[in-house]
Amino acid sequence: MTDIVIQKVDPEHIKNLPDALGNLLKRCVDNGASVGFIQPFEYQEARHYWMSTVVPAVERSQILLWVAMLKEQVVGTVMLQVSMLPNQTHRAEVGKLLVDPDCRRMGIGRRLMHQVEEGALQAGKLLLTLDTRTGDVAEPLYHQLGFRTAGVIPDYCKRPEIGSQILDATTYMYKRID
Repeated sequence: MTDIVIQKVDPEHIKNLPDALGNLLKRCVDNGASVGFIQPFEYQEARHYWMSTVVPAVERSQILLWVAMLKEQVVGTVMLQVSMLPNQTHRAEVGKLLVDPDCRRMGIGRRLMHQVEEGALQAGKLLLTLDTRTGDVAEPLYHQLGFRTAGVIPDYCKRPEIGSQILDATTYMYKRID
């Protein structure tokens, strides 16, 4: 979709986004996304996550953040943790690839991931890593983009549905980008 604009969020403007990012995160979790939160999941909790965790990290340039915009509305996001331990400065970790449930299957996730790769290369990174719920809708996308499975950890996280005690596996993936 050509109306989608992908923008890198600079540290000066990150504080303008927690409301929109909170709404996006809540919608994704409410629709079953396994991104660290479980239902019931309130908007204030989602907004707090962005304000307390992501905003400070973006301001310190520890995380790079991109958003997908459709007519002034945030419909997707992805982050790249570039601040790593001294023996891992050659790699970065992809996190929170989120696409609004009403905007899926439009290529937004793919475009966000391409921006992540470009940003990682510009930051001097040679290796990307990520994890995703095994069998999740994002897993085939990562494979299509050249990510390889490093391994699967069983019983890694609870399903996000209210009251679920089911534990899902997570798949760790990597991609060399040098």
